[in-house]
Amino acid sequence: MAEAHQAVAFQFTITPEGIDLQLSYQALNQIYLSGVRSWKKRVSRVRNSLIKGVYPASPSSWLFVAIGILATMYMQSDPSMGLITKIHSTLVSSDHMTFSQSSTMVSALVFSTLLWLSLILALRFCLKLLLSYHQWMFEKHGRMSNTTKVWVPLVRLLSSRKPLLYSYQSSLPHLPVPAIQDTVSRYLESVRPLLTDPEFKRMSDLANEFESNLGNRLQRYLKLKALWATNYVSDWWEEYVYLRSRGPIMVNSNYYGMDFLYVTPTSVQAARAGNTITALLLYRRKVNREELKPSRVPGTVIPLCAAQCERMFNTTRTPGVETDVLQHWLDSEFVAVYHRGRYFIEDQIQRILDDASPPLPGEEKLGALTAGDRIPWAQMRKQYFSSGVNKRSLDIIERAAFFVTLDDEEQGMRGDDPEGNLDRYAKSLLHGKCYDRWFDKSFSVVIYKNGKSGLNAEHSWADAPTVAHLWEYTLATDAFQLGYTEDGHCKGDVEPSLPQPQRLVWNIPAEAQVSSSLAVAQALADDVDCHVFPFREFGKGRIKKCRVSPDAFIQISLQLAYYRDRGGFCLTYEASMTRLFREGRTETVRSCSNESCAFITALESGETEEECRRLFQLASERHQNLYRMAMTGAGIDRHLFCLYVVSKYLGVESPFLKEVLSEPWRLSTSQTPVQQMNLFDLKNHPDFISLGGGFGPVADDGYGVSYIIVGEDMVNFHVSSKYSCSQTVSNVSVSWSSETSHTVVGNHIYTRQYSQAF
Repeated sequence: MAEAHQAVAFQFTITPEGIDLQLSYQALNQIYLSGVRSWKKRVSRVRNSLIKGVYPASPSSWLFVAIGILATMYMQSDPSMGLITKIHSTLVSSDHMTFSQSSTMVSALVFSTLLWLSLILALRFCLKLLLSYHQWMFEKHGRMSNTTKVWVPLVRLLSSRKPLLYSYQSSLPHLPVPAIQDTVSRYLESVRPLLTDPEFKRMSDLANEFESNLGNRLQRYLKLKALWATNYVSDWWEEYVYLRSRGPIMVNSNYYGMDFLYVTPTSVQAARAGNTITALLLYRRKVNREELKPSRVPGTVIPLCAAQCERMFNTTRTPGVETDVLQHWLDSEFVAVYHRGRYFIEDQIQRILDDASPPLPGEEKLGALTAGDRIPWAQMRKQYFSSGVNKRSLDIIERAAFFVTLDDEEQGMRGDDPEGNLDRYAKSLLHGKCYDRWFDKSFSVVIYKNGKSGLNAEHSWADAPTVAHLWEYTLATDAFQLGYTEDGHCKGDVEPSLPQPQRLVWNIPAEAQVSSSLAVAQALADDVDCHVFPFREFGKGRIKKCRVSPDAFIQISLQLAYYRDRGGFCLTYEASMTRLFREGRTETVRSCSNESCAFITALESGETEEECRRLFQLASERHQNLYRMAMTGAGIDRHLFCLYVVSKYLGVESPFLKEVLSEPWRLSTSQTPVQQMNLFDLKNHPDFISLGGGFGPVADDGYGVSYIIVGEDMVNFHVSSKYSCSQTVSNVSVSWSSETSHTVVGNHIYTRQYSQAF
């Protein structure tokens, strides 16, 4: 029977000689330090609230305004045009002050404060207007319009002060609601290459009927919401796409991030876990103190919304019968650790690894509840975890900063089968054993026996770029700042007074059906086919020499390979962020366009090199335009999704919306952005490159393709599909030749000698 060790500040007993008082000075010292930390956080939050509340001005600017007003008054001039006199008379008539020089000064200071606040509001309004201008994204390189030439220095001027993480939040524009005729027109254009003439005629009739009748009614409600809400999409997207899904979130929603490809900084599991946890907590401190620089559009000063950072730590998705709920706590000074079927509060990793005590009955596979269907988990949570020792232990896990698994397996690109081991590494991070991850946590860190690491992230609270930013910082801080000794241990001295890890105690009855959730999760995990493919033949450096966007090049390549694999085209999902707007999340880039299909058809039919080159350039430009439109709020799918939600609230049916929302995404793709290359010294440490991460397939007969463009000469692909579909397979071995150009897609990697055409 495991014990829970609790610190007691003092004990006393009553004896015939009196009261024997025993104090635990260590416990009292911890209480004192905890209080100091708490007050420091409160002071820091108040200070940051003031700084970001007056941005783009500074708190000290009030002093300059006040001094300027007082100086002009000293020179017998009234800059307020009589307002100071009115304020003065109000103060005197209220009997709070007498008519004196001091009351005049107070009146001037009151006016200065009001003027200062008005200037702040004016500056913020100007910055919001400037950030609402997006035409710069659509201008060709080297052909900047006069408007953009004026706009650039103005944005730089108002962004010159060093901002905190959330300084721009109140200045970001709201996501606009597109005109319904524009959305319908763009939708029909996106599905044209996927439909036959009769099918397209039928869909056009449905779309026109919707636009001229029900659509306008739904649009009015949506515009009303956009006037009232900060973002007309994000809350519904979070609730209906993520939280109301009743199926397993493992594989279907959660995604993973990998360690370095070629390097493992240490093979000592406890040391890697210690540094990783330290790096993550350092990042959390930066988030809490708002010391992180706001993310920006690459190569510009344009800020991106930072709202997703607020729920990065101390967050858990709790199950419900109808819908889940995201719960976030402001502070927690611990992390939850799982090792060989036992749960702890983290204080000393090595002590946990050395603890040979067995798991309690039902404890080892308890995490399977978070991997299976949501309704059984909600029911069992209410029945068995709503009171007593089980509730206390579950609360500790859910309130933890994050979750850590000390995995007893070895993973990574190693041994005689590096390709197969990479695939197994991906599957392990995506689902593990289905019970050794806590899939409800905002993210779970996995440290393997050989020191390899990775993470599994829950999707509802944030999108992949936010987690990728965290993971980049963690990997770089672990390897280049914290570092290890020559024998692979953490640097620094051990603190001898650290308390023992606290073992969580459970009382799980035999009738708790953990096994049923495990069976559901195991069947799902066994069906996932993962393949990780580091592509080293060329990267964005060579692609840019062709004056082509690397993302457009890869997306068209995916379209080409899918066409060769399946003999046709499919609806393709590429994730684009909308964080140019406040509380923005994602929009869909429908990468399969008329232009990309025309190029592929021409290439496969043997058209001339010149014609293929021309069509490829058109397809690339079209893709870039689609991506920019999605980023700037002119996408298709989020607008149609919200119209569909409104129709459900009104209790009306739309055949058009119903059909649009039921269309399968057989090719779901996403690029993992590299946001902090300054943290990695690839010149002196070229092996420290990230593998990026991946996700499961969206459709049962489709593919999930994630890719990360690393440096100038490498692209890493993560491909997933399902074994149960006979038409899909994630990996086919192909011999490579430097004389050929390469196309990578969901299930196949193809080669063809057409590179000289581009």
